[in-house]
Amino acid sequence: MSVAAVEDFRDAVHIDGRWISIGSTVEVENPATQQVIGSAANGGAVEVNRAVRAARAAFATWSQTSRAERADHLDALLRQLRTRHAQLVATTVAEVGAPVQVATEGHVDLSLEILQSYVELLREPEELEQVANSLILREPAGVVGCITPWNDPLYQLMIKVAAALAAGCAVVAKPAELTPLTAHLLLDAAVDAGLPASVLNLVPGSGREVGQALVTHPDVDVISFTGSTAVGSAIAATAAATLKRVSLELGGKSASVVLPDADLRAAVRATVDSATCNTGQTCSAWTRLLVPADRYEEAVAAAVERAGEFVVGDPLDPATEIGPLVSALQRQRVTEFLQRAEREGAVVDVAAGPELPVGHYCRPAVVSHAERDSEIAREEVFGPVLVVLAYHGEDDAVAVANDTDYGLAGAVWSADEDRALAFAQRMRTGQVDINGAAFNVRAPFGGYKRSGYGRELGRHGLDEFTGIKAVQR
Repeated sequence: MSVAAVEDFRDAVHIDGRWISIGSTVEVENPATQQVIGSAANGGAVEVNRAVRAARAAFATWSQTSRAERADHLDALLRQLRTRHAQLVATTVAEVGAPVQVATEGHVDLSLEILQSYVELLREPEELEQVANSLILREPAGVVGCITPWNDPLYQLMIKVAAALAAGCAVVAKPAELTPLTAHLLLDAAVDAGLPASVLNLVPGSGREVGQALVTHPDVDVISFTGSTAVGSAIAATAAATLKRVSLELGGKSASVVLPDADLRAAVRATVDSATCNTGQTCSAWTRLLVPADRYEEAVAAAVERAGEFVVGDPLDPATEIGPLVSALQRQRVTEFLQRAEREGAVVDVAAGPELPVGHYCRPAVVSHAERDSEIAREEVFGPVLVVLAYHGEDDAVAVANDTDYGLAGAVWSADEDRALAFAQRMRTGQVDINGAAFNVRAPFGGYKRSGYGRELGRHGLDEFTGIKAVQR
């Protein structure tokens, strides 16, 4: 498919259904070309206060709409976004550096599928819970502050905004500074869809200014944040001062466990694909491959082989499978992880290939013979890096899989699905795929341990934005 060039220079926040120029901006760089392709408003506490007031006023009406009315509004938004499909793909390629196929399927199509899932959920009969003489009601929680990361800009906005709006909440969204342009398109679509003014507001800017103002604002009832564990922890601590509810989806170091009876080669190749998807900038990526010790070298060789097959280059080229990292800082961070791993005695196999063009490129790497407690085996790299670890028996495999501060996702591979399920139940993580099962947008997604708390997607994601009331009768 051909992808149009992107230029989107704005200096406006979106409050009360309209764009408001504030003059101050942040530039947006294309990580493949290192050229400035746009700008977004650099908002602050003044804009947040205004947006929250507008959202609070809108909540009074929006919260009283029926599920059918909200479904109609979200369906209209979905139709508008579909008319912008090509523009959304082009913008994602430009600001994230995602290859066009990844941007199409993993960013835009998946985001629209999530929005559609909430339209469908709202059209289903509401399930009311009765406990003896008590009717249990779920009601909209209030004003929601959505703070999203740079790696999946449209997806991360949609996973929060769609659920919050479906629940009857009003939203103030803060996109990541590096990738705010898709948020502009979402708000344009909301206007054209006729979404009631102030139900969805956008204040781009820094975490220090806009994020902090949202988290500390007394009229924000819920904060939904996706990002690093360190920032998530700080948000939770700050939000405690106003007893604000917080939902956190944070880091990951997910294990893909290949049991002895599995198809080793197929499992290894699928795991490499997961570790390198979106150039490895995915919190749920399987970045630790656990294999039986007696097949360790075979697994490493298969992983190195697969890593070397990827086409790394221009994300606009349909043949490209891995694009650049999002920034020079992120490339430096990944490079330094690999350098430290080598100094600690690990073997780092970086895929070979032709000289890469200008841009923040990083070829996929397979790390082997690292100690289980080493930094590379325990910390989230957020780049196209896979660590291969050996285990001795299933109990040891469980111990290695769970020996991490994180618990976001994972995988199990076995010729016996019951055996794989039994193993999955022993993993301390929020989501596990068996033999490469398909992602389900209606199933809850979220973490254990330092991967955060709360759930996104489906009914469980909607519930994050509701309060529970018991009515005795």
